[in-house]
Amino acid sequence: MAIWNLGSINIDHVYRMEHLPLPGETLAANSYSVGLGGKGANQSIAAALAGGVTQHLGAMGEADDWVIHRLQAAGVDTDNIQRLSDNVTGHAIILLDSAAENSIIIHPGANRALETSALEKALRPIAREDTLLIQNETNCQIAAARIARATGARVIYSAAPFDLDALRDVMAHVSILAMNAGEAEQLFAAVPGDLPVQGLLITRGAEGVEYRDLEGDRVYRHPAFPVDPIDTTGAGDTFAGYFAAALDRGDAIPDALRLASAAAALKVTRKGAGDAIPSLDEVRDFLSDQPSA
Repeated sequence: MAIWNLGSINIDHVYRMEHLPLPGETLAANSYSVGLGGKGANQSIAAALAGGVTQHLGAMGEADDWVIHRLQAAGVDTDNIQRLSDNVTGHAIILLDSAAENSIIIHPGANRALETSALEKALRPIAREDTLLIQNETNCQIAAARIARATGARVIYSAAPFDLDALRDVMAHVSILAMNAGEAEQLFAAVPGDLPVQGLLITRGAEGVEYRDLEGDRVYRHPAFPVDPIDTTGAGDTFAGYFAAALDRGDAIPDALRLASAAAALKVTRKGAGDAIPSLDEVRDFLSDQPSA
């Protein structure tokens, strides 16, 4: 079993301030930092730290070797990351207020310039027992999902940033669709009736998470763990990576939801994105102090 993640790689430029700027308002930041992010990189780090054998499929510029080293340090296999000479590494401008809410601007850079032939070659070893993660921050999503599903592998699609047309295009090749509550409402309004996926994973922030098994007609829920948030950036990606790794090793849905919820709860107590994702030992220590499910 292995996890293959076709995902974005971003360098995060983080500015902290008392409140997010209003239209036309200029604010001075209280602090500035640079770190590793991107929904794809975050999910790969989370999956690897959760114990999954994780291959990252993505692209970045020729500079920024520290990004590769950071992924490798977390246990991510980076052999199939394309280095593109005519593109810069993707980056994000992240504004964080005193309540840990954020606003984010993304420049995709190399994330949207993946070479299809190289991706298809990288995915040749994917097997039925494996899991493919994809998000909406790269190109080649349909090609990757089609290859994975043809082998019988599980495909988990995080529909973010939300784009209804992109979702419609890829949904026929998706096993589990992951969204937040607002995105789910948009989808249900636009696509009434049955969806062509096996499961829906809907995160609801402080209200927790639910998983709808559309084949078994069952709904599983898990409440959010109470913590004092410092930085919510990357919490959803942490959840997705841990959830994917748990399913990949055969955990039951309730156990996967509990583990991923704990990982996301720990993440929001720390500053940063990919650099702040907790290890499996840290998550298990956290769970040992929580009431039984």
